[in-house]
Amino acid sequence: MAPADVGSFRPSSRPGRRSVLLGTAGAVGAVAAFGALGGQAAAGTAGAGTPISPEPPAERTGPRAQAWIRRVVARMSAEEKVGQLLVTHVYGAAADSSDARNAAEYGVATPAEVVAKYHLGGVCYFTWSGNVGPLPGVAALSNGLQAAATGTGAGLPLLISTDQEQGTIARIGPPAAQFPGNMALGAGRDAAAAREAAAITGAELAALGINHDYAPDADVNVDPGNPVIGVRSFGSDPGLVAELATAQVLGYQRDGRIAATAKHFPGHGDTKVDSHTGIPEIRHTRQQWEDLDAPPFRSVIDAGIDSIMTGHLVFPALDPSGDPATLSHPIVTGLLREELGFTGLVVTDALGMKGVRDKYGDDQVVVLAINAGVDMLLRPPAFDLAHRSLLAAVREGRISRHRLDEAVGRIVRLKLANGIVHHPTVDVSAVENTVGTQAHLDRADRITETTTTVVRNDGLLPARVDGRRVLVVGAGGSAVRYLADALADRGADTGTMSTGTRPTDAAIAGAVGAAADADLTVVLTSKAWDTEVTDPQARQRLLVGELLGTGRPVVVVAVADPYDLAYADRAQAGVAVYAPTAVTMRALARVLCGEVGPRGRLPVEIPTADGTGVLYPYGHGLTW
Repeated sequence: MAPADVGSFRPSSRPGRRSVLLGTAGAVGAVAAFGALGGQAAAGTAGAGTPISPEPPAERTGPRAQAWIRRVVARMSAEEKVGQLLVTHVYGAAADSSDARNAAEYGVATPAEVVAKYHLGGVCYFTWSGNVGPLPGVAALSNGLQAAATGTGAGLPLLISTDQEQGTIARIGPPAAQFPGNMALGAGRDAAAAREAAAITGAELAALGINHDYAPDADVNVDPGNPVIGVRSFGSDPGLVAELATAQVLGYQRDGRIAATAKHFPGHGDTKVDSHTGIPEIRHTRQQWEDLDAPPFRSVIDAGIDSIMTGHLVFPALDPSGDPATLSHPIVTGLLREELGFTGLVVTDALGMKGVRDKYGDDQVVVLAINAGVDMLLRPPAFDLAHRSLLAAVREGRISRHRLDEAVGRIVRLKLANGIVHHPTVDVSAVENTVGTQAHLDRADRITETTTTVVRNDGLLPARVDGRRVLVVGAGGSAVRYLADALADRGADTGTMSTGTRPTDAAIAGAVGAAADADLTVVLTSKAWDTEVTDPQARQRLLVGELLGTGRPVVVVAVADPYDLAYADRAQAGVAVYAPTAVTMRALARVLCGEVGPRGRLPVEIPTADGTGVLYPYGHGLTW
């Protein structure tokens, strides 16, 4: 799309939820209709406090929808438009509940007041912000926030979002269905299962009033030392990642009826730096980007994805300026918009991350991101400063009328096309009939067991546990308990020891002593490969070595990144499960006991411990 084309939006491919098109002629008219921000709209007198279109057209696409979008944007004040660009967290489990953290951060007490004060375009849910409790309460919170949004300013409903990637990143926990994360689905090699997992996840989120999921992760994880992506990726093969990411987009959007978000453009899979704490630099050539990073994004764009999230990473081959992709006009507008043809919504990764804050101040970052071609800004720090900086940039002309109206038009279009304008609220009483149903939980169990990957087995598995003493030990207290309970259900006399990711000498000695009396020991590791942050003194590797030294039967299970298994090559059995969740541990128990045969195949290669070769190749996996 040419930069001057204000409203040329690409339609979605799914029936009934196509994007609103403002064609070339419509775009010219839209510019005129939007008017000058320096006039009444900029002063905040046009549309302030009054819903501007109480009866949106029944059609979500077509000429009437186009006209409605133009009318909405034209009548919005500068404050209302700037508010639509912003997505942030709010504190509390109810829209009208006071929380001192809201007062400290936003100057008002309740979540509803935060929405109304800033005319927010979106809200993002987290457990730490107190939004996720009993699930009917989440739905009620969504309804309360939507009432606040539609009752003030332009009267537009919110995009309510969360990070429900599943696996290791799931903001909405049980009783909602928990599915395997991306790398586990990569091990399963089943696009239909990936789509079904996304469809059920999307349907459950929609029942809670969450209409925008920041998933799937479309990064191709080609660096085993990647500290931030890892199991969030479907794997190291661009074709596999493209296939499964596209399947999930269709699951979320066509079947689950919520907006999906591919991340982190232009690709975060080859870095040893976490963008939360530093500035990753991707050293791929342009051709390597075309071959490795681009295929999943091209595929999801062709499938009609609603939104794409930018990554806070420097990519010199795509933009030699040293600016992170989130702030890069050559990457967001030149590459994503013009070359790849994406005309949907672009949202930033969280703007409090170090990867986007080091080069420019917080007041400049939000302006630079919008001018780069971004439409929505996720959780800028110093929120009031961000809001004031955007408003000043609009009024001073540093953000043009054209760029502002283009971004707001895309946001309004998504809300209309996806039915949020027509139906912003949900039926709280229906939550229990949709979320965490037995049918959904059963499907999660069946899909998960196909992802369990056995990479080593010297005849130990499958194991008989009925009446046997089984020790479950290692990282992840919850995972240890989940597995022990599942084995106990199969007649095992289980003992447990949670030793964490940095087991002490005493914990290691205790585990070795307990293993000497056990018929079988299962040791769980989590990021044992990471001696930079997770386990600086390699204590998990020491634990595994000491347990293997007992000469007793030991199964080593990597409950996060499968790369841990490089340090267990002397074990009788090694298994990768990709997440320490209850559904994963139940599937593991079924495989260990021979109730089902393992079907997973590695979606990445596991290098040798010294990094000089390959221990287990891509596609490796044993069964019986």
